[in-house]
Amino acid sequence: MRLSETIKALLTPPERKLFERLSTPAKVQDWLEALPPNFELHGDTYMSPRSVLKERKAHCMEGAVFAAAVFAYHGREPQLMDLQTADPDEDHVVALFKDNGYWGAVSKTNHSILRYRDAVYKTPRELALSYFHEYFLEENGKKTLRAFSKPFALSRYAPARWVTSEKSLEWLTDTLDWSRHFPIAPKKNLKALRRAVEIERNNLRATEWTRRGERRYK
Repeated sequence: MRLSETIKALLTPPERKLFERLSTPAKVQDWLEALPPNFELHGDTYMSPRSVLKERKAHCMEGAVFAAAVFAYHGREPQLMDLQTADPDEDHVVALFKDNGYWGAVSKTNHSILRYRDAVYKTPRELALSYFHEYFLEENGKKTLRAFSKPFALSRYAPARWVTSEKSLEWLTDTLDWSRHFPIAPKKNLKALRRAVEIERNNLRATEWTRRGERRYK
């Protein structure tokens, strides 16, 4: 059975109806942006797409896995990319897609940066580099992106383990984190990075959702 057919068989009728409607990467992105962020107020979570639909919230990893599941439903290759950072910043995960041989990404974030990427990048590296100058610490402007993963194929895992599982997907987060990564640039170059200035850092302060669940921008 093909991956898309396996996923369709696992989904409930309401889940299938939603997945069917999200027929393009842009529609997936719009749906995720209308979903409140998962601020993990009660501890770390690693929710599957099914759990995201039940809880009606998602953080970047959960949003990326959800997007990948929808892509697989529509016959696309479900792939993730992990963007690794220097401490004390946090990593970011996006769902990859290809149109006419060019790469794009769906991204769940509450900030004005690290967002959706149209399919205009020739290689995964090009796409990863598009996030480099956006990835910095608000307090001091230090640029933190250090490595990106090889496109991580979720098709190697049974959909019941990651699409409809009721259990934590911490195992998937760990496996992605341990997968092969490539450095953004040589260490000598990273030592000479110019810090983001105040006008750039101010962009990072804009958020789409408040912690009370109110959406500022639509």
